[in-house]
Amino acid sequence: MKSFLDQDFLLSTKTAQRLYHEYASQLPIIDYHCHLPPDQIAQDINFNNLTHAWLYGDHYKWRAMRANGVNEAYITGNKTDQEKFEKWAETVPYTLRNPLYHWTHLELQRYFGIHELLSPATAQQIYDECNAKLKTPEFSIRNILKGKSVEVVCTTDDPLDNLAFHQQIKQDGFQVKVLPAFRPDKAMNADDLQALNQYIDQLQTISNVDISGYGDYLKALKSRHDYFAANGCQLSDHGLSHIYADDYTEAEIITIFLKIRNKKVLLPLEISKFKSAMLFQFALWDHEKGWVQQYHLGALRNNNTRGLTNSGTDTGWDSIGDFKQGEALSKFLNRLDADNRLAKTILYNLNPADNELFAAMTGNFNDGSVAGKVQFGSAWWFLDQKDGMTKQLNALSNIGLVSRMVGMLTDSRSFLSFPRHEYFRRLVCNLFADDIENGELPNDIAWTGKIVQDICYNNAKNYFNFDKQ
Repeated sequence: MKSFLDQDFLLSTKTAQRLYHEYASQLPIIDYHCHLPPDQIAQDINFNNLTHAWLYGDHYKWRAMRANGVNEAYITGNKTDQEKFEKWAETVPYTLRNPLYHWTHLELQRYFGIHELLSPATAQQIYDECNAKLKTPEFSIRNILKGKSVEVVCTTDDPLDNLAFHQQIKQDGFQVKVLPAFRPDKAMNADDLQALNQYIDQLQTISNVDISGYGDYLKALKSRHDYFAANGCQLSDHGLSHIYADDYTEAEIITIFLKIRNKKVLLPLEISKFKSAMLFQFALWDHEKGWVQQYHLGALRNNNTRGLTNSGTDTGWDSIGDFKQGEALSKFLNRLDADNRLAKTILYNLNPADNELFAAMTGNFNDGSVAGKVQFGSAWWFLDQKDGMTKQLNALSNIGLVSRMVGMLTDSRSFLSFPRHEYFRRLVCNLFADDIENGELPNDIAWTGKIVQDICYNNAKNYFNFDKQ
């Protein structure tokens, strides 16, 4: 019987162990999509304690704690950090077979050298030991990033952001590239007219453009797109239930925008047409600048009204949706490709039932201009665990070229989440090794090792070309 989380964790054969230890384990990390706060990197803070580092903003852990019967006061409420940590320590033994059990103990090992299992019996010792280390210079945010061989971090930023923290990080000469990513979801959220009008008013002030009509709105947004590009941005990102690709005329969108500004209720079709027009326009700008555009599709958000009211958005009330994805996605990509204005694109799927659909869709729009131009992105959110990653990798292998995949990302708000790259790399090595062991692939370790390295690092390095920054 193997030991828990030993050096060959997730590596079931000698071939897998060789692939990982000789080819994958020492590769740097390019984390091209995350939600890390750039202000904390700019200020190079030290966390107050392990609760601060682990539990602030981590809705994965919050959901597990709720499922374990923990009162909300110990999750997003006003209990002390130590009390919240103790409740998390009580929950961890009950997370067996949930990826949180692996991630928790991987992070304790990789960052703190702690191999004890977290439980109520070990909670105080682990809390004290980690807190002592977190106060040292070696555990400042920037040193945490450097310590994990992180080369690039791409944050997720609203077009209204002044990017001052990104500018400070660059001016400081920090060797890890910390680049913004353009996330304009609020700019097209016609479902909430009050919020959208407030957003437009803010944009008007920041861009110094008098927004009296739709053309002015595009001009103001384009100025922010240009500003992001001037500050190193090379990616956009959209978090949507599904792609919007309705037919529309410019006259229709002009009229819809006037209704928005006049706070007149929009029909569902008008909302969808407005979103379709905005998505298409953003995609054109992305292509003009040579950016990579990312679409995170399939989340059913804000399901629990009581929880949302009490705790706010992004606190653990979202889930997998069963939206119809194929036709609109095809129409949207085809409209861009028809005039050869489709940027490099990454599609992330949240419903595993759609894995094959997404894998097949990418192949429709790879035109030979760039290897893996349209990507089926790594398993996302609820799926970034052993089973979800394996299903995504298998779907891509069966229908496309997994050898051209641009690898893993953390999609995380935590600076202690980089072992997720290790987790992914171990799974990739194990999949290829199983096929070699079964005689389904040749026993060519050198070539397979190269493919592993490409998936884990080289493909992303070539695809994004961050070196030009």
